[in-house]
Amino acid sequence: MGKNKCFRDYAKYASLNVLGMIGLSCYILADTFFVSKGLGADGLTALNLAIPVYSFIHGSGLMIGMGGGIRFSMQKSQGERRALDVIFTNALYLAGALAGIFVLAGLFFSGFLTRLMGADEQVYSMTKTYMQVILLFAPAFILNNVLLCFVRNDGAPQLSMAAMIGGSLSNVVLDYIFIFPWGMGIFGAVFATGLAPIISMCILSPHFIKKRNHFHFIKCKCRLKLLKEILLSGVPSLVTEMSSGIVMIVFNSIILSLQGNIGVAAYGVIANLSLVVAAFYTGIAQGLQPLVSVSYGEGNQLKARIYLRYGLITMGILSAVIYGLVAFGAQGLADIFNSEHNALLQDISVKGMRLYFTACPFMGLNVILAAYFTSTDKALPANIVSLLRGFILIIPMAYLLSGLGGMTGVWCAFPLTEALVGAVGAMLDVLMRKRKI
Repeated sequence: MGKNKCFRDYAKYASLNVLGMIGLSCYILADTFFVSKGLGADGLTALNLAIPVYSFIHGSGLMIGMGGGIRFSMQKSQGERRALDVIFTNALYLAGALAGIFVLAGLFFSGFLTRLMGADEQVYSMTKTYMQVILLFAPAFILNNVLLCFVRNDGAPQLSMAAMIGGSLSNVVLDYIFIFPWGMGIFGAVFATGLAPIISMCILSPHFIKKRNHFHFIKCKCRLKLLKEILLSGVPSLVTEMSSGIVMIVFNSIILSLQGNIGVAAYGVIANLSLVVAAFYTGIAQGLQPLVSVSYGEGNQLKARIYLRYGLITMGILSAVIYGLVAFGAQGLADIFNSEHNALLQDISVKGMRLYFTACPFMGLNVILAAYFTSTDKALPANIVSLLRGFILIIPMAYLLSGLGGMTGVWCAFPLTEALVGAVGAMLDVLMRKRKI
């Protein structure tokens, strides 16, 4: 009976969060599709150069939301009500500080950032527009991610999923309206994306209006120790998202030198599909987090391991299905985003997909293990996994393999990095169970 209940709880939280994260990932995928149809290869290039900034914003919100949510679940299992309000309030303080930094960057440094990302005169204007608007909407993205995580940990995963999907669907509809009937170009694409988290928060509002929430904003001082705990618990989520941005910046730079703007446009197709694939794994991880955190808070290590096992089994099945779809459907997937029927773009995209997405099972393992480590209050192994895959290994690997094998080396850098980090993560899990770390 205990295992049956564990499975029912896992299936409920994981399925809802996977659906929600797929919806959330469609923010950018919808932009990719409509920009490719409305603005061609130049639009795809501009979008791909600006997307890393979105990854940093989204990752910052997840860092605070996941870090705060983990502390919230642990305290909730111990029945400390005022502590829940203090955690939420301090999470909002962090969110406000980071949002302010992004807004200032949008107001004063968007041109500099556009050049830094490698935009040439051909795509500079579109890239700058997308980047500036996405930075100015940073408060909405960050607050939405914080609220989604807290509502999920407050026992309302259905509402959290509905908000994520509702926001994403609104983005798809508004993308079409702004780009085609209204002819707003790249500004229409990014404006639709910026409105999506606002709509998502509106969907979350009944949780507060009907007073179902067990967390409130209260007047209290910043608690440095608590802020540190939130950040340490949330850093793996930040690095997971930021790694997408870092990988894109590095790959864009390498591919520009190898294949020019068409190569970057082709990589844009792969990178945006990768965001959707990563959403499956992030959804599983976020579904596990409240369940594992509560189990750990109650001192039930066996129950926490059962949830981890369910997550890894789900990840393995999904990885096989996803890679099968990519391997056999690469031509069709590339064609969807190749509105100009550019033969070079098609060829680079198809070859790249079949190599790049061999990373699927290793990527899933790393995302889930990092989430498990943070949910059991083991920040060190979580940060090791996240930093290795986000910065330490992927960057030198990309330069090394691209130098040895050109574009083939570029595509192989990601799966090889994820495989090596997966081996490290599995070793850390064994050491953690033996209490050696």
